[in-house]
Amino acid sequence: MTELLAEQLKVQIYENRTTLGRAAAEMAAARIRELLQEQEMVNIIFAAAASQNEFLDALVEQDIDWQRIQAFHMDEYTMLPENDNRLFGVFLKERIFGKVPFRHVYYINGQAKDRAAECERYAALLRTYPVDITCMGIGENSHLAFNDPHVADFNDPSLVKIVDLDEACKQQQVNEGCFEYTGEVPIDAYTLTIPALLQARHIFCMVPGATKAEAVLHTLKDEITPQYPSTILRTHPDAILFLDRHSAQRIV
Repeated sequence: MTELLAEQLKVQIYENRTTLGRAAAEMAAARIRELLQEQEMVNIIFAAAASQNEFLDALVEQDIDWQRIQAFHMDEYTMLPENDNRLFGVFLKERIFGKVPFRHVYYINGQAKDRAAECERYAALLRTYPVDITCMGIGENSHLAFNDPHVADFNDPSLVKIVDLDEACKQQQVNEGCFEYTGEVPIDAYTLTIPALLQARHIFCMVPGATKAEAVLHTLKDEITPQYPSTILRTHPDAILFLDRHSAQRIV
């Protein structure tokens, strides 16, 4: 494992996705156990993406008192029917939410008729249960959650909002096998904003794969700007970026 530092952002580079996922899960589990020694409950945001697969698979095997953990998911499509297997809530239920006995799982309702009310409902939960840990990835266009460059706001006054997806984001959903072509991807989605994600005391960011190499380069080397939303991670006091040799190929 190779370690780097980009301002405040710690970077760890592993040989492959499996070792990356296992290491990230073990570190996240250790942090959860530490927090549970200090407080009754831990609140965690989870991302739904193929980049998280190895991490989630390893995390469910860790020795954690899951009944003292509350889970949130960070973004969700609109316009897809309930229980559609492309919904991020469904993905997370299959990968982790349905595998361990969380105290509570809070889902974004992508089918809500009143979208503004759903944003406020979920934001109220985040205010009631301040986030301790964010487990996330970085998009091919450097997005965090669905905060694509054209809608990313480092000082967003909202915790949850509806955003339209840019073409690079839609193409990533196709590349990952979620949709057959970009015209199938919903035009907008709910997302936790960048301030909502970064309010967590601890961030674990898992970014394997060659398709993320360009985004990793921007994340670590470019000016901190919403043009590359993931650059904001360099300002967080306790964030770790986990890479494999493929995603790190442009920086080492």
